[in-house]
Amino acid sequence: MPRPKEQQRTVFLCHECGYESSKWMGFCPSPGCGSGGPLSETTVAPTSPSPRHSWIAASTEPLQELSQLNPDDQQRISLPSDELNRVLGGGIVPGSVSLLAGEPGVGKSTLLLQIARYISATAQSVVYASGEESPHQIKLRSQRLGIPGEGIFLLSETDVEQILARLEECRPALAIVDSIQTLYTQDAPSGPGSVVQVRECGLRLLRWAKQRNVPLLIAGHMTKDGSLAGPRVLEHMVDTVMYLEGEDLNSYRILRSGKNRFGSTTEVGVFEMTGQGLIEVPDPSQALLAQRYEHAVGAALVPVLEGTRPLLLEVQALTSPSYAPAPRRVANGVDYNRLLMLTAVASRRAALDIAGQDIIVSIAGGFKVTEPAIDLGVVLAIASSLHNQPIDASSVVLGEVGLSGELRNVPQVERRLQEVSRLGLARCILPETARRDVTRSPNLELVFVSTVREAMNAILGKSRSRNQSNQPAATLIEAS
Repeated sequence: MPRPKEQQRTVFLCHECGYESSKWMGFCPSPGCGSGGPLSETTVAPTSPSPRHSWIAASTEPLQELSQLNPDDQQRISLPSDELNRVLGGGIVPGSVSLLAGEPGVGKSTLLLQIARYISATAQSVVYASGEESPHQIKLRSQRLGIPGEGIFLLSETDVEQILARLEECRPALAIVDSIQTLYTQDAPSGPGSVVQVRECGLRLLRWAKQRNVPLLIAGHMTKDGSLAGPRVLEHMVDTVMYLEGEDLNSYRILRSGKNRFGSTTEVGVFEMTGQGLIEVPDPSQALLAQRYEHAVGAALVPVLEGTRPLLLEVQALTSPSYAPAPRRVANGVDYNRLLMLTAVASRRAALDIAGQDIIVSIAGGFKVTEPAIDLGVVLAIASSLHNQPIDASSVVLGEVGLSGELRNVPQVERRLQEVSRLGLARCILPETARRDVTRSPNLELVFVSTVREAMNAILGKSRSRNQSNQPAATLIEAS
């Protein structure tokens, strides 16, 4: 008598971390998840012993003592792009799995195709598996980018088992999958892009890359709130998570490392989107300064740190009388809540009359800055726009603003000052507490101030601030 067919079981999953539950819950109970959404219902196939795939090794590897391993046995694959090498920590590590995420149209497929060209130029093969585009569409992109295509083999497939079978046949030097949300496995009942499918497909690709010591690049989609689509467990599985950021109407693209097991997680690479693809920008500060209007009102230069690289960015602010019951606050490139805090401090501690003003703050070039060193630049740019007085084009400002209007020090001041001096600027406004960190004065006039009000006096003049009596004067250090 034949055995009755096992029925599928129903489970409830968390889209963030992949937590499974046999009953529905209005929140994810997994510690550290932080997801506020309810668990979603899905069906899971009955567990049954699946046949061993041909690409899985028959025996496990022997135990290896840590002291006997030589780190030089696996050399990184260095790429011709210094920006990519910086973000990857020096190059691509053999057997590593890297996840490249970004919004639609930001240039993920273009960057992956350019990386394939770098590897194929060394007479090595690359397999590019795409579930979103046909080979002819990829060919059209390669012609536009000037990529001949020798050594790059295309595969239009969404079944992860078929992809792994083809990879096992040719054993390429690099494998590229675009994208993980289009793949599926027949062992999972849900559709492509679901939590179960993304997790299972990612795990199988990871297992193959580690066993065959082949680097793997995977493209991933972004959700509306700016997070990576799919379960959070996918980010835990891979070795490197990179985010390609950029505005739709801006040519600059920022490649940011969110996770890197082989290097720093704070490095960024700067590219410019052109008709020939993504071209690296070796000196972003100089490129941004070349487009700057020297007598612009409401613009302040701030040296920020992105990883180990100092960048000189321009903070732009615009104030306008508001005719609405509640004035608007618009933030582009800076944190919105941080902007609310800075406007409150500027109004209360620096006597800026901005209660009835609409305020728009933006970072030129489409950059996004999260470090507090930009606080003083935001406040002074708002003050410059409010008083309709430009800030000296040869001056830069930096410092964290506290709730009492005091200025706090920021890390690695000397590295920022070296970048300012290299670009030929002459003056820097910085916190008084940074004096002890400046061991050698660069070719700059350093102005140390303690409060936001003192900084306004030093950069805009005493006539532009109210209630300035009994305020200590700023301390100057002339350029040596």
